[in-house]
Amino acid sequence: MRRSGPFHLECARCATTREAEGLIGLCSCGGPWLVRYALDALAPRFRREALGGRPWDLWRYREVLPLLDGESPVTLGEGGTPLLPAQRLGPILGPAEVWIKDEAENPTGTFKARGLAVAVTRAARAGARSLVMASAGNAGAALAAYAARAGLKARIYLPADTFSTMLQECRSFGAEVILVDGPLPRCAREAQRWAAETGAFDVSTLREPYRVEGKKTMAYEIVEQLNGGVPDVIVYPTGGGTGVIGMWKAFAEMRALGWIGDAMPRLVCVQATGCAPIVKAWEQGSERAEPWENPRTIASGLCVPSALGDFLILRAIRESAGAAVAVPDGDLLQGARALATLEGVAACPEGGATIAALPALVRSGAVRPRDRVVCFNTGSAVKYLPHIPALERRA
Repeated sequence: MRRSGPFHLECARCATTREAEGLIGLCSCGGPWLVRYALDALAPRFRREALGGRPWDLWRYREVLPLLDGESPVTLGEGGTPLLPAQRLGPILGPAEVWIKDEAENPTGTFKARGLAVAVTRAARAGARSLVMASAGNAGAALAAYAARAGLKARIYLPADTFSTMLQECRSFGAEVILVDGPLPRCAREAQRWAAETGAFDVSTLREPYRVEGKKTMAYEIVEQLNGGVPDVIVYPTGGGTGVIGMWKAFAEMRALGWIGDAMPRLVCVQATGCAPIVKAWEQGSERAEPWENPRTIASGLCVPSALGDFLILRAIRESAGAAVAVPDGDLLQGARALATLEGVAACPEGGATIAALPALVRSGAVRPRDRVVCFNTGSAVKYLPHIPALERRA
């Protein structure tokens, strides 16, 4: 393939390559596209040490982001979130060194802002006029905000039981919200139908190539924040899995760029016991995850019964010698409460799941006594606070 731009696309399933031009959905084989860069050519001039004068946001890594020369992104100041030492929780949980990557500091209060900033940038530059997605709530709010920023229309399909705070947030940015009776896969089918009928561009998880690119910057930031170091373990709440896929891609890129050595982190995916398809597939040694029947969890971001990128999530876990673990709803709420009361981090239930998982990971040996561990809080507790009493009763 002749490459005319600074990046191109490669299918994660069949390895077909293509130019990154126009509005791009899935490969003809049904696999998601991943963005590839000429890392060998970039390495001599794109050094970590040269980033010092750049703004502390996602776009400081523009050489490994899908931007053309001179192109301005659609941005609300996403990225550059704090990495906080868990000064009180660490000694309780067991590992020698625990850090919290607090993604609640992003626009719209979650890590979803990273992916949607990049996806909306590319969609807008490729000529999209209307965007659509299926969401459990937080991604929809981020899409609504970035679509408004770009002057695009947005339609968001949400499960009918989505928290009212998230519904209101989506609508506050001017998005059209459609409530669907049933789980997220039913919302996805409706979004795909609408896209086919109207020409709206579907930016649902992994149905376009660029949300992964936004999420991967979390790994670049961690390495900078650890002064070039690589954590031994990353513990991440996993639903659709773009964060895991993106960070594993980022660490491979940083190794090729010479930013890090051969050491790579072990990736741990945390799910809820009421919806744990990745955990089950990992335990069974499967390459794909079977759809989870009757998914039930109060952590809406973890209520993903089937992930388009399941094979990529499982590949990242295994290649990194990581693990997958499920925690009950009551435990993940206690984890969020511990982050709030002991560390002052207003964590969402999904973030609480990473703290809840640590004792079991220590007992199993997946996390060792001298490990440097980074746990992710992927969103703010603010959206959940009105619902906490009801969530505690359900848990």
